[in-house]
Amino acid sequence: MNRLSGKNALITGAARGLGAQIARRFVEEGAFVIINDLNLAAAQAVADELGGSALACDVSDAASVTAMFSQLRDVTDRLDVLVNNAGIGGIDPGDNVALARIAGMAAAIQAGEPVEDGLGGNITDATDESWHRMIGVHLDGTFFCCREAVKLMQPHQSGTIINMGSVMGTFGRPGGPAYSAAKAGILGFTRALAHELAPHIRVNALAPGWIHTEMTDPLEPLHFMLEAQTPMGRLGEPDDIAWAAVYLASDEARFMTGQVLSPNGGWYMSQ
Repeated sequence: MNRLSGKNALITGAARGLGAQIARRFVEEGAFVIINDLNLAAAQAVADELGGSALACDVSDAASVTAMFSQLRDVTDRLDVLVNNAGIGGIDPGDNVALARIAGMAAAIQAGEPVEDGLGGNITDATDESWHRMIGVHLDGTFFCCREAVKLMQPHQSGTIINMGSVMGTFGRPGGPAYSAAKAGILGFTRALAHELAPHIRVNALAPGWIHTEMTDPLEPLHFMLEAQTPMGRLGEPDDIAWAAVYLASDEARFMTGQVLSPNGGWYMSQ
């Protein structure tokens, strides 16, 4: 308890999933949280639950991020922790074509037949719009938010930034080049920024494996395969990432910067 006592933390994309769970654990450990999301009403609901504040913006838009940080200054003049969690998975739960492809993959695997498509289809099916949106939300959003957060952190010569990568940024999978490229970019950006901001501001990344969230719900037909590939025999839970974020945000990690923690149940080493 109280590992984050007195700290102000902004968590992007925190109206649900990993971001919301990170916010809950931060509050349990004494932090005041500012919940960001594209949907202000959804962000406000989580903020009300946790006694925090809510701010909306599209992290992929620089002007929107700047406006949000201007509003943040009305809430607090000090930002101790930034968690760049906002992201998209690339598979819309309402996309029947994608869901049918995933179901077909699962059936082929169970029947011992070859699987030709990746989770997101083939690269020849990818559009310019889908590529730019994926890079924009993840990589651009992380850059835009870090740029503004550092302006608040540097006068105090302290602060912690946690960027959300993925095992897809370290390993990669067919059908997800845009997602993998965005997450790999975040890991490279994290290391470079850690060098730039040391010794006073720490910058680290999390690279989750397969976690039970709304983002992975469309992959439910393939969960059996992902569980079989994971030495620990299960998908992760949001708390598996939230507690890692608490550690990186706390003084327990005061000698950690430029690092990537990857809670993935051993999935990476089994590939």
